[in-house]
Amino acid sequence: MLCQLFFPLYNEPTHADPTCNNYPMTRASHPLARAAHAIDALSEWCGRTVSWLTLGMVLVTFLVVILRYAFNLGWIAMQESITYMHALVFLIGAAYTLKHGGHVRVDIFYRTMGHRGRACVDLGGALFLLIPVCAFIAWASWDYVATSWSLLEGSRETGGLPGVFLLKSAILVMAALVLLQGLGMAARALLVLLGHAETAPAGEGPQEL
Repeated sequence: MLCQLFFPLYNEPTHADPTCNNYPMTRASHPLARAAHAIDALSEWCGRTVSWLTLGMVLVTFLVVILRYAFNLGWIAMQESITYMHALVFLIGAAYTLKHGGHVRVDIFYRTMGHRGRACVDLGGALFLLIPVCAFIAWASWDYVATSWSLLEGSRETGGLPGVFLLKSAILVMAALVLLQGLGMAARALLVLLGHAETAPAGEGPQEL
């Protein structure tokens, strides 16, 4: 799953709906299905876009080392940019990873369940665990981010990047994106339980982690 995030050019979808489904595809004509597809598209775009920062991290790190040891040069802002890119990859890419089932999960019973059983687990997990946790993260970090914005907080280091308040805002963005993806998961699971689903084409079943 890491290669899906870090190397998007080598992760071309095999179907118009590149979702890692654990049960049959929902009919796109249903309003809930259209909403789920829109959320999936947003998560996909965010993940594929932010994945390019991993290449930027490699290049900037290489440049920092060369300048440091070959020319005895260095800039705090350049070094801090690596931290910024690293944070953004994980924060903005979290919803993408969730969409593709890439988060760590202890699976004892889930893979042996049928489509409706998996849908029940996904619906309950999204409604009672994932979405409340995302809401709590947003609530708990709101004052932290707001205070940073009120100060237009910058780096504590001389010559550092002035956008610490923007970096901290990514916490709220992460919570919002993952919450949206959780709603999309819940919508798909609900549609399966209501019988609004069709069988996925051959070769597009659930992916094993």
